Amino acid sequence: AVCMSGLQHRIEALMALLPPVLHRMALRRAHHLRTLWWRVRRPQIEGGRVLALDARGRVLLVRHSYGPDSWMPPGGGVAAGEDPLPAGARELFEELGCTLAQARLADTILDTLHGAGNRVHVIIGQCEGTPVPDRREIVAAEFFALDALPANLARGLAERLPLWLK
Repeated sequence: AVCMSGLQHRIEALMALLPPVLHRMALRRAHHLRTLWWRVRRPQIEGGRVLALDARGRVLLVRHSYGPDSWMPPGGGVAAGEDPLPAGARELFEELGCTLAQARLADTILDTLHGAGNRVHVIIGQCEGTPVPDRREIVAAEFFALDALPANLARGLAERLPLWLK
């Protein structure tokens, strides 16, 4: 039997062979199926969101090729038993090619996501390198000052960012 992480790595390797436009289509379909699964099964999931700051104190936000067209911090899943700090740094590197320095855990939020219980670790650190969206999963990445955030932020983010980044 193949462990889920091994299977996931094989699927990701195959997906990387697709042209970006087909990859984005597949991600949108997979996201739709995953949200349906979560609504039915209501699993407990765990993830991380990375508040990566540049030298000017601006926060990095991204837009995904799937899901809502809103700006949010980069991040992703945290595997069972995985430490949230290295998981957040891994996600930042995988999605944007940047490293995270001086990472610290700012908060842990218990929420629901499409019916699933969602434990989200909020990680803050310094972004090292220039974020480059892969144009597959991430279609846009920009740094924003707290007083110049985009209008279409993820739900609740405008209120929470100042608290986390104080």
